Amino acid sequence: MPGVVLENVSRRFGALLAVDRVNLNVRDGEFLTLLGPSGCGKTTTLRMVAGLEQNTGGRIRIGERVVSDAEKGHFTPPDRRQLGMVFQSYAIWPHMTVFDNVAYPLRVRKRPSQEVKKLVEETLRLVEMEHLAERPAPALSGGQQQRVAIARALVFSPQVLLLDEPLSNLDARLRTQMGDEFRALQRRLGITSLYVTHDQQEALALSDTVVVMHAGSILQSGPPEDVYLRPASRQVAAFFGTPNLLEATVESCHEDADGPKATVRGQGWGGECRIRASLAAGDKLLVIIRPENVRLGDPSTVAQNGEITWQGRVQQSVFRGMHRSLLLETQAYTLTAEVPASHPVKVGDTVTAFVAAGSAWGIAEGPQH
Repeated sequence: MPGVVLENVSRRFGALLAVDRVNLNVRDGEFLTLLGPSGCGKTTTLRMVAGLEQNTGGRIRIGERVVSDAEKGHFTPPDRRQLGMVFQSYAIWPHMTVFDNVAYPLRVRKRPSQEVKKLVEETLRLVEMEHLAERPAPALSGGQQQRVAIARALVFSPQVLLLDEPLSNLDARLRTQMGDEFRALQRRLGITSLYVTHDQQEALALSDTVVVMHAGSILQSGPPEDVYLRPASRQVAAFFGTPNLLEATVESCHEDADGPKATVRGQGWGGECRIRASLAAGDKLLVIIRPENVRLGDPSTVAQNGEITWQGRVQQSVFRGMHRSLLLETQAYTLTAEVPASHPVKVGDTVTAFVAAGSAWGIAEGPQH
């Protein structure tokens, strides 16, 4: 399957710069997700790849073909880009059966009826909908409609699959199930996929690469684990959940087998954290600690291996089923922690909280872009 390349792609709507010189490389067979809040430019970027919007700057290539070049005035219309697309609304035609909905892209391409029958039946089997081929579209559940939309996008063997928030209309349980099923199908077919969502958990669970966007620009891109655990900026860190963001000063740096590490000191606390590159003593650092990495223990049993530690009082405890969310009031900060629901802790308790050096991430404080 071919990849997709965007080179300095921009889109203006009058005075509004919706997408600002975006560079993106979706490799063959990759599942890449554009992630960000509403208005960040992710859907506009997807629509430019689809040809539903025309970029006002830069160039877009699908495989070896340049499909849009603003400077040269070249633009390939959507129906000649060999793309499949799944919309947020699914766009299922209510007056058609499941079979006819899936067959539509083949019929508009004037494929022979026997070929249409064969390809539709094969594609419906892929999404486990062959037994519902003659069902009217209005009689389908939300999850079934989503499967039909995916089958319709796949039936003509597109080079690239584009998906714009395809799971957002489903309830939480079905959204997880359908996301897992679609990801397994995408891996099996090896089809290059560009996916848009504002849901952080969805992006982390499904993607080979996550691209975080804000105000029309890319803040960070990389494997889900890297973007979540090693954010490049305060803005990226804060987009995922409710991390503890602690200001600190570097005391020293050294390297071990896992890379650079800094010894840091904050107000009423100290310890070690991972960093991307060595810093000088006295440099300012933002230490990012995810709530799930905060542990509680007895001060006498906490191993002294560079852990960052605090003494604190439990200010709030919220039961969330599998875990319990705590607010810990320390000398200088209110920390957020997530502990197992069975942990014997209650409001008013004084506890020792700590985080291992490998679970704390530091970024140099500077101008935010």
